Parts: sequence; C-alpha cells; structure tokens
Amino acid sequence: MSPILNRAACTRCVMALCVALLTVAASAQTTVIGPALPNNDFQEASILYRTGKYDGALERVDAWLQTRPKDARGRFLRGMIFTQQKKLDDATRIYTELTQDFPELPEPYNNLAVIYADKGDFDKARTLLESAVRANAAFTAAHENLGDIHARLAAVSYEKALKLDATNKAVSAKLKAVNDMIPARTPAASVAPVKPK
Repeated sequence: MSPILNRAACTRCVMALCVALLTVAASAQTTVIGPALPNNDFQEASILYRTGKYDGALERVDAWLQTRPKDARGRFLRGMIFTQQKKLDDATRIYTELTQDFPELPEPYNNLAVIYADKGDFDKARTLLESAVRANAAFTAAHENLGDIHARLAAVSYEKALKLDATNKAVSAKLKAVNDMIPARTPAASVAPVKPK
C-alpha cells in the first residue's frame, strides 16, 4: 500500500492553527471553551506534544479535560497523542466523537481520513475528507489529501484494468502517471489542536 496523505500539508496547516488556538473566536457557540490562560495544562500539553513527550502531554491534557470535558481543543490534542502513540482505536473514537459534537470543524474529519487511508480504506477516507471540505472549504490540507485519495483510487482502478488486459498501453501509461503523482510518504495526523468556530 502506498502512503498517500501529505504530512507536510497537515503539519503546515495545523502548526498555523496552533497559534490561533490559544484564543477562541467570539463566535464560538458550540462549546464552552474560553480563552486559554498562560501556563495552563493545555498549553503545557501542547508543548510536550510538540517535543514528542506524549506520556507527559497526555497527563497534562487529561488534567485540562478534568474541568473541561467538552473542550474541543483538549479532546483533539488527546486524539493526536493517541495517534502518535499508535493507539489508533482510541484516536478513531475521539475524532469520531468530535465530528459528532463539532461537525463544523474540519480537522477531526481530516485526521480520521488519515487513519482510514493508512488502513487502505480509501473510500472511507474520501468520504471523511469531503466532510472536512464541506465543514471548511478553505481547509487546504483536506483538499490536498482529497486529491491524493482520488489519485490513489485512480491507481487502484488502473491496476485492476491492467490485470484484465495487461497489453493495454493507454491504461499502463495512465497508471504510471498517477503513480508518479502519488508521493511515497507516511500518513500522519495533524499536529496541533483545532479552533472551534
């Protein structure tokens, strides 16, 4: 299976969000998240996460969520920690719950798509990325990842066509062109928490 989602795009997009996440937009109506306070558990968890100290990050984000169990940022960060720890069932559960509680946020859909694409379930990944784009049409990482999913799905179809007719040079050329477009990179989840709308 060729990895297909763009780690760099996810990282760039979400790192930019990290700065914006420390305050919440005034229009936030779906959550009880207030402005982040200096030196709080969430900020400490974010720093520990970015430095690869996932156990410490999980401890701090759990402390944050003790008093804010519905906080989207904390829950999303918890999902990212589980993703990095390869606890994908836990991460999937968290991201799925976030898509239900905050359907307007594209990041949980994107991260779920990464998990499903890594498992080879490109149809599910495509559906999730389409939901991410519907949630926020300006979410660049979801558009790029959706393009990668479409390319991978095209490659699968061309491979099937070649199995049926190995002499078809047009299909062979198309498969080569699509495979050249699909970079060999490892799918990864976003690396910073979401910003509620």
